[in-house]
Amino acid sequence: MKNDFTSKLEKYLISNNKINPSLYGKWDVKRGLRNANGSGVVVGLTRVGDVQGYEVNERGEKIPIGGRLFYRGVNIEDIVNNCIAEDRFGYEETSYLLLFGRLPNRDELRGYERLLGIKRALPKGFIRDMILTAPSRSIMNKLARSVLALYSYDKNPDDTSIENVLRQSIDLIAYFPALIAAAYQAKQTLMNNRNSIYLHSPDPALCTAENILRLTRPSGNFTDFEAKMLDICLILHAEHGGGNNSSFTTHVVTSTGTDTYSAIAAAAGSLKGPKHGGANIEVIEMIEGIKKNVRDVTDESKVREYLIKLLKGEAGDRSGLIYGLGHAVYTVSDPRAVLLKKMARKLAVEKGLANDFALYEYIENNAPQLYNEIKGAKKSMPANVDLYSGFVYKALGIPNELSTPIFAMARISGWCAHRLEELSEGAKIMRPAYKCVQPSVKYVPLEERIQP
Repeated sequence: MKNDFTSKLEKYLISNNKINPSLYGKWDVKRGLRNANGSGVVVGLTRVGDVQGYEVNERGEKIPIGGRLFYRGVNIEDIVNNCIAEDRFGYEETSYLLLFGRLPNRDELRGYERLLGIKRALPKGFIRDMILTAPSRSIMNKLARSVLALYSYDKNPDDTSIENVLRQSIDLIAYFPALIAAAYQAKQTLMNNRNSIYLHSPDPALCTAENILRLTRPSGNFTDFEAKMLDICLILHAEHGGGNNSSFTTHVVTSTGTDTYSAIAAAAGSLKGPKHGGANIEVIEMIEGIKKNVRDVTDESKVREYLIKLLKGEAGDRSGLIYGLGHAVYTVSDPRAVLLKKMARKLAVEKGLANDFALYEYIENNAPQLYNEIKGAKKSMPANVDLYSGFVYKALGIPNELSTPIFAMARISGWCAHRLEELSEGAKIMRPAYKCVQPSVKYVPLEERIQP
Protein backbone atom coordinates (compact mmCIF):
# COMPACT_ATOMS: atom_id res chain seq x y z
CA MET A 1 0.00 0.00 0.00
CA LYS A 2 1.52 3.29 -1.10
CA ASN A 3 1.55 6.38 1.09
CA ASP A 4 2.85 9.89 0.49
CA PHE A 5 6.31 8.98 1.79
CA THR A 6 6.83 5.93 -0.42
CA SER A 7 5.37 7.80 -3.40
CA LYS A 8 7.91 10.57 -2.85
CA LEU A 9 10.75 8.04 -2.63
CA GLU A 10 9.66 6.46 -5.90
CA LYS A 11 9.63 9.90 -7.51
CA TYR A 12 13.22 10.49 -6.37
CA LEU A 13 14.30 7.09 -7.62
CA ILE A 14 12.82 7.60 -11.07
CA SER A 15 14.05 11.18 -11.56
CA ASN A 16 17.56 10.43 -10.31
CA ASN A 17 18.05 7.44 -12.60
CA LYS A 18 17.05 9.09 -15.85
CA ILE A 19 19.84 9.53 -18.40
CA ASN A 20 19.59 11.89 -21.36
CA PRO A 21 19.38 9.62 -24.45
CA SER A 22 21.71 11.94 -26.40
CA LEU A 23 24.56 11.04 -24.05
CA TYR A 24 24.66 7.49 -25.40
CA GLY A 25 25.55 8.83 -28.81
CA LYS A 26 27.97 11.40 -27.41
CA TRP A 27 30.02 8.76 -25.64
CA ASP A 28 29.49 6.06 -28.30
CA VAL A 29 27.92 3.74 -25.75
CA LYS A 30 26.72 0.43 -27.20
CA ARG A 31 23.27 0.15 -25.64
CA GLY A 32 22.37 -3.49 -25.11
CA LEU A 33 25.91 -4.29 -26.33
CA ARG A 34 24.67 -3.63 -29.88
CA ASN A 35 26.46 -1.65 -32.56
CA ALA A 36 24.69 1.12 -34.47
CA ASN A 37 23.92 -1.27 -37.35
CA GLY A 38 22.26 -3.72 -34.96
CA SER A 39 25.08 -6.24 -34.85
CA GLY A 40 26.41 -7.45 -31.51
CA VAL A 41 29.52 -5.97 -29.92
CA VAL A 42 32.21 -8.65 -29.94
CA VAL A 43 33.25 -9.25 -26.31
CA GLY A 44 34.83 -12.68 -26.52
CA LEU A 45 35.76 -15.71 -28.57
CA THR A 46 34.07 -19.12 -28.46
CA ARG A 47 34.21 -22.51 -30.11
CA VAL A 48 30.95 -23.74 -28.59
CA GLY A 49 28.31 -22.29 -30.90
CA ASP A 50 27.81 -19.92 -33.81
CA VAL A 51 24.68 -18.00 -34.79
CA GLN A 52 24.63 -16.59 -38.34
CA GLY A 53 21.83 -14.36 -39.56
CA TYR A 54 23.58 -11.79 -41.71
CA GLU A 55 26.88 -10.84 -43.27
CA VAL A 56 28.56 -7.44 -42.91
CA ASN A 57 29.96 -5.81 -46.04
CA GLU A 58 32.96 -3.47 -46.33
CA ARG A 59 30.78 -0.45 -45.46
CA GLY A 60 29.64 -2.07 -42.22
CA GLU A 61 26.14 -2.76 -43.56
CA LYS A 62 24.29 -5.92 -42.61
CA ILE A 63 23.36 -8.15 -45.54
CA PRO A 64 20.49 -10.52 -44.66
CA ILE A 65 21.03 -14.25 -45.18
CA GLY A 66 19.11 -17.38 -44.27
CA GLY A 67 19.80 -18.21 -40.64
CA ARG A 68 22.34 -20.86 -39.72
CA LEU A 69 23.19 -22.35 -36.34
CA PHE A 70 26.26 -24.43 -35.56
CA TYR A 71 27.11 -26.50 -32.48
CA ARG A 72 30.89 -26.98 -32.31
CA GLY A 73 30.99 -26.35 -36.06
CA VAL A 74 28.26 -28.90 -36.86
CA ASN A 75 25.16 -27.54 -38.59
CA ILE A 76 22.08 -27.99 -36.40
CA GLU A 77 20.11 -29.07 -39.46
CA ASP A 78 22.40 -32.08 -39.90
CA ILE A 79 21.99 -33.09 -36.26
CA VAL A 80 18.18 -32.89 -36.33
CA ASN A 81 17.72 -34.41 -39.78
CA ASN A 82 19.97 -37.37 -38.99
CA CYS A 83 18.11 -38.09 -35.76
CA ILE A 84 14.81 -37.99 -37.64
CA ALA A 85 16.13 -40.17 -40.48
CA GLU A 86 17.48 -42.75 -38.02
CA ASP A 87 14.37 -42.48 -35.79
CA ARG A 88 16.36 -41.99 -32.59
CA PHE A 89 16.78 -39.52 -29.76
CA GLY A 90 19.50 -36.90 -30.17
CA TYR A 91 19.69 -34.61 -27.14
CA GLU A 92 22.31 -36.73 -25.38
CA GLU A 93 24.47 -36.75 -28.50
CA THR A 94 24.06 -32.98 -28.71
CA SER A 95 25.00 -32.57 -25.06
CA TYR A 96 28.12 -34.68 -25.56
CA LEU A 97 29.07 -32.63 -28.64
CA LEU A 98 28.71 -29.34 -26.75
CA LEU A 99 30.69 -30.47 -23.71
CA PHE A 100 33.54 -32.32 -25.41
CA GLY A 101 33.73 -30.58 -28.78
CA ARG A 102 33.29 -33.65 -30.97
CA LEU A 103 30.53 -36.04 -32.01
CA PRO A 104 30.61 -39.29 -30.02
CA ASN A 105 30.99 -42.67 -31.63
CA ARG A 106 28.44 -45.35 -30.74
CA ASP A 107 30.31 -46.62 -27.67
CA GLU A 108 31.00 -43.10 -26.38
CA LEU A 109 27.35 -42.15 -26.78
CA ARG A 110 26.18 -45.26 -24.94
CA GLY A 111 28.67 -44.58 -22.16
CA TYR A 112 27.49 -40.97 -21.80
CA GLU A 113 23.83 -42.02 -21.80
CA ARG A 114 24.54 -44.59 -19.07
CA LEU A 115 26.44 -41.99 -17.05
CA LEU A 116 23.50 -39.58 -17.19
CA GLY A 117 21.14 -42.42 -16.35
CA ILE A 118 22.84 -43.36 -13.09
CA LYS A 119 22.91 -39.70 -12.03
CA ARG A 120 19.22 -38.89 -12.71
CA ALA A 121 18.00 -39.30 -9.12
CA LEU A 122 18.39 -36.29 -6.83
CA PRO A 123 20.38 -36.59 -3.57
CA LYS A 124 18.55 -38.38 -0.75
CA GLY A 125 16.12 -36.06 1.02
CA PHE A 126 16.58 -33.21 -1.46
CA ILE A 127 13.00 -33.12 -2.72
CA ARG A 128 11.59 -33.19 0.82
CA ASP A 129 14.00 -30.68 2.34
CA MET A 130 14.69 -28.28 -0.52
CA ILE A 131 11.61 -28.36 -2.75
CA LEU A 132 8.49 -29.49 -0.88
CA THR A 133 9.19 -27.32 2.17
CA ALA A 134 9.30 -24.10 0.15
CA PRO A 135 7.42 -24.32 -3.17
CA SER A 136 7.41 -21.31 -5.47
CA ARG A 137 4.86 -19.73 -7.79
CA SER A 138 7.61 -19.72 -10.42
CA ILE A 139 9.22 -23.02 -11.46
CA MET A 140 12.20 -21.05 -12.81
CA ASN A 141 12.65 -19.38 -9.43
CA LYS A 142 12.54 -22.78 -7.73
CA LEU A 143 14.95 -24.22 -10.29
CA ALA A 144 17.53 -21.51 -9.59
CA ARG A 145 17.15 -21.98 -5.83
CA SER A 146 17.46 -25.75 -6.20
CA VAL A 147 20.68 -25.39 -8.20
CA LEU A 148 22.11 -23.19 -5.45
CA ALA A 149 20.98 -25.70 -2.82
CA LEU A 150 22.89 -28.51 -4.55
CA TYR A 151 26.06 -26.74 -3.45
CA SER A 152 25.35 -28.01 0.06
CA TYR A 153 25.14 -31.60 -1.17
CA ASP A 154 28.48 -31.46 -3.01
CA LYS A 155 31.53 -32.61 -1.02
CA ASN A 156 33.81 -30.50 -3.25
CA PRO A 157 31.71 -27.55 -4.44
CA ASP A 158 34.34 -24.81 -4.84
CA ASP A 159 36.96 -26.69 -6.84
CA THR A 160 37.05 -25.04 -10.28
CA SER A 161 39.39 -27.56 -11.89
CA ILE A 162 38.16 -28.80 -15.27
CA GLU A 163 37.82 -32.33 -13.92
CA ASN A 164 35.61 -31.26 -11.00
CA VAL A 165 33.49 -28.80 -13.00
CA LEU A 166 32.91 -31.46 -15.66
CA ARG A 167 31.68 -33.81 -12.93
CA GLN A 168 29.37 -31.08 -11.60
CA SER A 169 28.13 -30.28 -15.12
CA ILE A 170 27.16 -33.86 -15.87
CA ASP A 171 25.42 -34.06 -12.48
CA LEU A 172 23.36 -30.95 -13.26
CA ILE A 173 22.45 -32.08 -16.79
CA ALA A 174 21.22 -35.36 -15.30
CA TYR A 175 19.40 -33.71 -12.37
CA PHE A 176 17.44 -31.07 -14.29
CA PRO A 177 14.40 -33.18 -15.30
CA ALA A 178 13.85 -34.25 -11.68
CA LEU A 179 14.42 -30.70 -10.35
CA ILE A 180 11.88 -29.25 -12.76
CA ALA A 181 9.31 -31.98 -12.23
CA ALA A 182 9.52 -31.88 -8.43
CA ALA A 183 9.17 -28.09 -8.41
CA TYR A 184 6.12 -28.35 -10.66
CA GLN A 185 4.47 -31.10 -8.61
CA ALA A 186 5.10 -29.17 -5.39
CA LYS A 187 3.51 -26.05 -6.82
CA GLN A 188 0.48 -27.94 -8.10
CA THR A 189 -0.18 -29.65 -4.78
CA LEU A 190 0.95 -27.16 -2.17
CA MET A 191 0.03 -23.90 -3.90
CA ASN A 192 -2.63 -24.80 -6.50
CA ASN A 193 -4.54 -27.08 -4.11
CA ARG A 194 -4.34 -30.26 -6.16
CA ASN A 195 -5.42 -33.22 -4.02
CA SER A 196 -2.51 -35.54 -4.73
CA ILE A 197 1.20 -35.16 -5.41
CA TYR A 198 2.79 -37.27 -8.15
CA LEU A 199 6.47 -37.88 -7.59
CA HIS A 200 7.70 -40.50 -10.03
CA SER A 201 11.32 -41.66 -9.84
CA PRO A 202 13.57 -40.98 -12.84
CA ASP A 203 14.15 -44.04 -15.01
CA PRO A 204 17.89 -44.46 -15.73
CA ALA A 205 17.05 -46.38 -18.90
CA LEU A 206 15.15 -43.43 -20.39
CA CYS A 207 16.60 -40.41 -22.17
CA THR A 208 16.15 -36.79 -21.10
CA ALA A 209 12.98 -36.13 -23.11
CA GLU A 210 11.37 -39.35 -21.94
CA ASN A 211 12.15 -38.60 -18.31
CA ILE A 212 10.69 -35.10 -18.55
CA LEU A 213 7.36 -36.50 -19.77
CA ARG A 214 7.47 -39.37 -17.27
CA LEU A 215 8.16 -37.09 -14.31
CA THR A 216 5.75 -34.25 -15.12
CA ARG A 217 2.67 -36.26 -16.09
CA PRO A 218 0.48 -37.69 -13.31
CA SER A 219 0.25 -41.00 -15.17
CA GLY A 220 3.91 -41.04 -16.17
CA ASN A 221 2.80 -42.27 -19.60
CA PHE A 222 3.83 -40.93 -23.01
CA THR A 223 4.22 -42.10 -26.59
CA ASP A 224 7.46 -42.55 -28.48
CA PHE A 225 6.34 -39.88 -30.96
CA GLU A 226 5.68 -37.37 -28.16
CA ALA A 227 9.09 -37.99 -26.59
CA LYS A 228 10.91 -37.65 -29.91
CA MET A 229 9.04 -34.43 -30.64
CA LEU A 230 10.18 -33.01 -27.29
CA ASP A 231 13.69 -34.31 -27.95
CA ILE A 232 13.86 -32.18 -31.12
CA CYS A 233 12.89 -29.14 -29.05
CA LEU A 234 15.68 -29.88 -26.58
CA ILE A 235 18.24 -30.19 -29.38
CA LEU A 236 17.16 -26.88 -30.91
CA HIS A 237 17.33 -25.04 -27.57
CA ALA A 238 20.59 -26.58 -26.32
CA GLU A 239 22.89 -23.77 -27.43
CA HIS A 240 22.78 -20.39 -29.16
CA GLY A 241 26.26 -18.88 -29.12
CA GLY A 242 28.05 -17.08 -26.32
CA GLY A 243 26.20 -13.81 -26.85
CA ASN A 244 22.71 -14.84 -25.75
CA ASN A 245 22.00 -13.33 -22.36
CA SER A 246 22.06 -16.47 -20.23
CA SER A 247 25.20 -17.93 -21.81
CA PHE A 248 26.91 -14.54 -21.53
CA THR A 249 25.83 -14.48 -17.89
CA THR A 250 27.52 -17.86 -17.46
CA HIS A 251 30.77 -16.45 -18.86
CA VAL A 252 30.59 -13.30 -16.74
CA VAL A 253 29.88 -15.10 -13.47
CA THR A 254 32.38 -17.86 -14.22
CA SER A 255 35.09 -15.25 -14.82
CA THR A 256 34.92 -14.30 -11.14
CA GLY A 257 36.17 -17.74 -10.12
CA THR A 258 32.97 -18.66 -8.32
CA ASP A 259 31.45 -22.14 -8.05
CA THR A 260 29.44 -23.98 -10.70
CA TYR A 261 26.14 -23.78 -8.81
CA SER A 262 26.33 -19.98 -8.54
CA ALA A 263 27.12 -19.63 -12.24
CA ILE A 264 24.31 -21.92 -13.43
CA ALA A 265 21.76 -20.41 -11.02
CA ALA A 266 22.62 -16.97 -12.42
CA ALA A 267 22.08 -18.27 -15.96
CA ALA A 268 18.69 -19.67 -14.93
CA GLY A 269 17.77 -16.28 -13.48
CA SER A 270 18.65 -14.67 -16.80
CA LEU A 271 16.61 -17.16 -18.80
CA LYS A 272 13.58 -16.53 -16.58
CA GLY A 273 13.19 -13.02 -18.01
CA PRO A 274 10.34 -12.47 -20.51
CA LYS A 275 12.79 -10.86 -22.95
CA HIS A 276 14.80 -14.09 -23.01
CA GLY A 277 13.54 -17.60 -22.21
CA GLY A 278 10.18 -16.41 -20.97
CA ALA A 279 9.21 -15.39 -24.51
CA ASN A 280 7.77 -18.82 -25.30
CA ILE A 281 5.14 -18.34 -22.59
CA GLU A 282 4.23 -14.98 -24.17
CA VAL A 283 3.50 -16.82 -27.44
CA ILE A 284 1.27 -19.39 -25.75
CA GLU A 285 -0.68 -16.72 -23.85
CA MET A 286 -1.05 -14.63 -27.02
CA ILE A 287 -2.50 -17.60 -28.92
CA GLU A 288 -4.87 -18.36 -26.05
CA GLY A 289 -6.03 -14.74 -26.22
CA ILE A 290 -6.66 -14.97 -29.96
CA LYS A 291 -8.68 -18.19 -29.58
CA LYS A 292 -10.68 -16.64 -26.74
CA ASN A 293 -11.55 -13.49 -28.69
CA VAL A 294 -11.89 -14.85 -32.23
CA ARG A 295 -14.75 -17.32 -32.33
CA ASP A 296 -13.60 -19.00 -35.55
CA VAL A 297 -9.79 -19.01 -35.97
CA THR A 298 -10.19 -20.34 -39.52
CA ASP A 299 -11.75 -16.98 -40.46
CA GLU A 300 -8.61 -15.18 -41.59
CA SER A 301 -10.30 -11.78 -41.79
CA LYS A 302 -11.28 -11.97 -38.12
CA VAL A 303 -7.82 -13.14 -37.11
CA ARG A 304 -6.34 -10.24 -39.08
CA GLU A 305 -8.60 -7.77 -37.25
CA TYR A 306 -7.47 -9.11 -33.90
CA LEU A 307 -3.79 -9.00 -34.87
CA ILE A 308 -4.23 -5.34 -35.77
CA LYS A 309 -5.71 -4.74 -32.31
CA LEU A 310 -2.67 -6.45 -30.78
CA LEU A 311 -0.31 -4.22 -32.75
CA LYS A 312 -2.23 -1.09 -31.75
CA GLY A 313 -2.02 -2.09 -28.09
CA GLU A 314 -5.79 -2.51 -27.90
CA ALA A 315 -5.77 -6.21 -27.01
CA GLY A 316 -3.69 -8.89 -25.32
CA ASP A 317 -1.13 -7.53 -22.88
CA ARG A 318 -1.39 -4.07 -24.52
CA SER A 319 2.31 -4.14 -25.42
CA GLY A 320 1.71 -3.57 -29.13
CA LEU A 321 3.73 -6.70 -29.90
CA ILE A 322 3.06 -9.97 -31.67
CA TYR A 323 5.21 -12.60 -30.01
CA GLY A 324 7.14 -15.31 -31.82
CA LEU A 325 8.39 -13.04 -34.61
CA GLY A 326 11.74 -11.32 -35.14
CA HIS A 327 15.16 -11.94 -33.70
CA ALA A 328 18.27 -9.97 -32.73
CA VAL A 329 20.48 -11.94 -35.15
CA TYR A 330 18.33 -13.81 -37.68
CA THR A 331 17.11 -11.59 -40.49
CA VAL A 332 15.59 -13.91 -43.12
CA SER A 333 14.83 -17.08 -41.17
CA ASP A 334 15.46 -18.75 -37.83
CA PRO A 335 16.77 -22.25 -38.65
CA ARG A 336 15.32 -23.58 -35.40
CA ALA A 337 11.84 -22.36 -36.36
CA VAL A 338 12.19 -23.84 -39.85
CA LEU A 339 13.10 -27.27 -38.46
CA LEU A 340 10.53 -27.16 -35.68
CA LYS A 341 7.74 -26.14 -38.05
CA LYS A 342 8.23 -29.33 -40.05
CA MET A 343 7.87 -31.42 -36.91
CA ALA A 344 4.99 -29.29 -35.62
CA ARG A 345 3.05 -29.99 -38.82
CA LYS A 346 3.39 -33.74 -38.16
CA LEU A 347 2.34 -33.23 -34.55
CA ALA A 348 -0.72 -31.26 -35.69
CA VAL A 349 -1.82 -34.23 -37.82
CA GLU A 350 -1.11 -36.69 -34.98
CA LYS A 351 -3.10 -34.66 -32.43
CA GLY A 352 -5.89 -33.41 -34.72
CA LEU A 353 -4.79 -29.78 -34.39
CA ALA A 354 -4.78 -28.70 -38.04
CA ASN A 355 -6.76 -25.51 -37.35
CA ASP A 356 -4.43 -24.50 -34.53
CA PHE A 357 -1.38 -25.08 -36.70
CA ALA A 358 -2.96 -23.01 -39.49
CA LEU A 359 -3.37 -20.13 -37.03
CA TYR A 360 0.35 -20.18 -36.18
CA GLU A 361 1.21 -20.35 -39.87
CA TYR A 362 -1.12 -17.43 -40.66
CA ILE A 363 0.64 -15.34 -38.00
CA GLU A 364 4.05 -16.24 -39.45
CA ASN A 365 3.01 -15.33 -43.00
CA ASN A 366 0.97 -12.19 -42.36
CA ALA A 367 1.88 -10.55 -39.05
CA PRO A 368 5.27 -9.15 -40.22
CA GLN A 369 3.59 -7.15 -43.01
CA LEU A 370 0.87 -5.97 -40.64
CA TYR A 371 3.54 -4.89 -38.14
CA ASN A 372 5.33 -2.76 -40.73
CA GLU A 373 2.04 -1.25 -41.93
CA ILE A 374 0.79 -0.38 -38.44
CA LYS A 375 4.14 0.73 -37.04
CA GLY A 376 5.36 2.46 -40.19
CA ALA A 377 8.54 0.41 -40.06
CA LYS A 378 10.68 -1.64 -42.42
CA LYS A 379 11.68 -4.50 -40.20
CA SER A 380 12.49 -8.10 -41.02
CA MET A 381 10.45 -10.32 -38.72
CA PRO A 382 10.85 -14.02 -39.48
CA ALA A 383 9.21 -16.55 -37.21
CA ASN A 384 11.53 -17.36 -34.33
CA VAL A 385 11.81 -20.62 -32.40
CA ASP A 386 9.35 -19.43 -29.74
CA LEU A 387 6.43 -19.42 -32.19
CA TYR A 388 6.44 -23.11 -33.04
CA SER A 389 7.87 -24.33 -29.74
CA GLY A 390 4.79 -22.74 -28.19
CA PHE A 391 2.62 -24.84 -30.49
CA VAL A 392 4.57 -28.02 -29.74
CA TYR A 393 4.45 -27.58 -25.97
CA LYS A 394 0.71 -26.93 -26.07
CA ALA A 395 0.09 -29.93 -28.35
CA LEU A 396 2.10 -32.14 -26.00
CA GLY A 397 -0.02 -31.00 -23.07
CA ILE A 398 2.92 -29.32 -21.36
CA PRO A 399 1.64 -26.72 -18.85
CA ASN A 400 2.53 -23.10 -19.58
CA GLU A 401 4.66 -22.76 -16.46
CA LEU A 402 6.93 -25.60 -17.65
CA SER A 403 7.76 -24.02 -21.02
CA THR A 404 10.72 -21.95 -19.84
CA PRO A 405 12.02 -24.62 -17.41
CA ILE A 406 12.14 -27.11 -20.30
CA PHE A 407 14.06 -24.46 -22.26
CA ALA A 408 16.48 -24.38 -19.30
CA MET A 409 16.68 -28.19 -19.35
CA ALA A 410 17.88 -27.98 -22.94
CA ARG A 411 20.22 -25.03 -22.43
CA ILE A 412 22.00 -26.47 -19.35
CA SER A 413 24.33 -28.35 -21.73
CA GLY A 414 25.24 -25.13 -23.50
CA TRP A 415 25.71 -23.25 -20.23
CA CYS A 416 28.04 -25.92 -18.90
CA ALA A 417 29.98 -25.96 -22.16
CA HIS A 418 30.47 -22.19 -21.94
CA ARG A 419 31.50 -22.42 -18.28
CA LEU A 420 34.12 -25.05 -19.10
CA GLU A 421 35.34 -22.93 -22.01
CA GLU A 422 35.66 -19.84 -19.80
CA LEU A 423 37.58 -21.81 -17.19
CA SER A 424 39.85 -23.26 -19.90
CA GLU A 425 40.61 -20.01 -21.70
CA GLY A 426 39.41 -17.03 -19.66
CA ALA A 427 42.22 -15.49 -17.64
CA LYS A 428 40.58 -12.26 -16.50
CA ILE A 429 37.45 -11.26 -14.67
CA MET A 430 35.00 -9.53 -17.02
CA ARG A 431 34.83 -5.90 -16.05
CA PRO A 432 33.37 -3.64 -18.77
CA ALA A 433 33.32 0.12 -18.28
CA TYR A 434 30.36 2.40 -17.57
CA LYS A 435 30.72 6.11 -18.23
CA CYS A 436 29.41 8.08 -15.25
CA VAL A 437 27.35 11.09 -16.39
CA GLN A 438 26.30 12.25 -12.93
CA PRO A 439 27.63 15.80 -12.23
CA SER A 440 29.47 16.41 -8.99
CA VAL A 441 27.18 17.42 -6.12
CA LYS A 442 28.30 19.29 -3.03
CA TYR A 443 27.64 17.60 0.28
CA VAL A 444 25.13 19.58 2.38
CA PRO A 445 25.01 19.04 6.16
CA LEU A 446 21.79 17.47 7.38
CA GLU A 447 20.53 20.58 9.23
CA GLU A 448 20.98 22.75 6.14
CA ARG A 449 19.03 20.58 3.70
CA ILE A 450 15.88 22.21 2.37
CA GLN A 451 12.68 20.16 2.13
CA PRO A 452 11.80 19.87 -1.59
